[in-house]
Amino acid sequence: MVVSVLEEMRIRSLGVIDDAVVELSPGFTAVTGETGAGKTMVVTSLGLLLGGRADPALVRIGAKNAVVEGRIAVPDDAVAAVRAEEAGAELDEGTLLISRTVSAEGRSRAHLGGRSVPVGLLAELADELVAVHGQTDQQGLLKLSRQRQALDRYAGYAVAVPLGKYTEAYQRLRAVSVELEEITTRARERAQEADLLRYGLDEIAAVEPRAGEDVELAEEAERLGHAEALASAATAAHAALAGNPEDPEGVDAATLVAGAHRALEAVRSHDPALAALADRIGEVGILLGDVAGELAGYADDLDADPLRLSAVEERRAALTALTRKYGGNVDTAAVLAWAEQGAARLTELDGDDERITELTAERDALRTELGGLAQALTDARTEAAERFAAAVTEELASLAMPHARVSFDIRQTEDPEGVEVGGRTVAYGPSGADEVELLLAPHPGAPPRPIAKGASGGELSRVMLAVEVVFAGTDPVPTYLFDEVDAGVGGKAAVEIGRRLARLAKSAQVVVVTHLPQVAAFADRQLLVEKTSDGSVTRSGVKVLEGEERIRELSRMLAGQEDSETARAHAEELLATARGEA
Repeated sequence: MVVSVLEEMRIRSLGVIDDAVVELSPGFTAVTGETGAGKTMVVTSLGLLLGGRADPALVRIGAKNAVVEGRIAVPDDAVAAVRAEEAGAELDEGTLLISRTVSAEGRSRAHLGGRSVPVGLLAELADELVAVHGQTDQQGLLKLSRQRQALDRYAGYAVAVPLGKYTEAYQRLRAVSVELEEITTRARERAQEADLLRYGLDEIAAVEPRAGEDVELAEEAERLGHAEALASAATAAHAALAGNPEDPEGVDAATLVAGAHRALEAVRSHDPALAALADRIGEVGILLGDVAGELAGYADDLDADPLRLSAVEERRAALTALTRKYGGNVDTAAVLAWAEQGAARLTELDGDDERITELTAERDALRTELGGLAQALTDARTEAAERFAAAVTEELASLAMPHARVSFDIRQTEDPEGVEVGGRTVAYGPSGADEVELLLAPHPGAPPRPIAKGASGGELSRVMLAVEVVFAGTDPVPTYLFDEVDAGVGGKAAVEIGRRLARLAKSAQVVVVTHLPQVAAFADRQLLVEKTSDGSVTRSGVKVLEGEERIRELSRMLAGQEDSETARAHAEELLATARGEA
């Protein structure tokens, strides 16, 4: 049952196509026409709708932009419909509208259900809507890596689950190996760094600096260096305030202030203002007495010991040396900060041996785990390979290769630095330890050989088509586009290809771009891409062929002559055969 259908594409100003409507329907649609860019533009248009790369060279010369619009019937509960609605798109009675605009300057815009969306969303929906199979896929499948990917894709969850676990373990192993290599290869540099840190920390510990000590010592050095001048000044100030015992006739500030206070006290009762001044002078007298006492104490306590000054300067020199080397010429606080950071780093470096032991143990455990997961992958691939090969072989029987046999060679390469799989130490990579190669024995008695070497051009096309049809049978995508995958095939094989695609179309929507009349005859609907030219501009259009027009096109494809009676008879016979098997 087809759950979604590509109903229509509208193309404007894309390459040689000026303005065309490509109407599609459920079942099998064949797109034919003379060799040229027209049919390619149909495939290119669908590619743009599916989020493909926008090339400004695709825009028709003289046009501002090219526009491709598509209409797809999608059930409301389909994954694509749910994802589109999450992006803000609206379905129109079960129909999803997709639009892609490419400007001549290279800008590209995408719309989904009337809502502007990122182009990446179209590519995301494409995985749920349409599967494209073309000649480039055939060539890609000649590569061993693509053959492994094809087998994994066919196997589905049976490989995807262990491959996910393997990938996680592989990435962790790489991270552990990188860290272990860094520690071991940099052991000498790290040892030198540790020695320098120890030396610095020992040097700081020997001095034992305190935060702010450099400021305190600077103040003390300044005081000690001017001790005599400070003592003389303090003594003179004390004498001026409190008097000099050796000069009884001298006048001091305390005596004068006391006399002023006594004079005012005698008359203070007569005027409150004068009483307030008397109080203030009394406070001045008290303050003078306090200052004089402190000056006396300062002079008595002042240390003018040159030995102390020498010790202070020596201590300052030691702190200055530390500050220059470890404190950035700032202060002792910066030195202490360096010491704290250095101690933490030294602890880290001193733990390298222990870390190396831990990482080595983890690496060995991961390698063991990886070997087990690689074995699980090999087992899953081997089982899937048998089913995949049998399915492709069965398809080849329907494509006029009844005696051909397809098989897979799943092997590993021994590597002493690898992981243990099945009792052997083998090379491994991000996808496991397996090398997967698709083999073909085209007839009985022929040894299986790699498909790139063991198949002719026509056989290769049929093998690849069989692979694509097997994929189509396992993919959940409801619409398949085959772009000339029947190239290099003719005669009976072409009839079998058409017959096989017609059977596939009973369970999915199939669109085939083909040059083979034997294939086109089996289609439920045939579209013709035709060119017209006025001498200066070439245009291509798309139209549905029915009745006589379809017979004429099949005749042209058969003999190059639309009016050849022999070709017409053959075309009618092809159509009758195809309809008889419908």
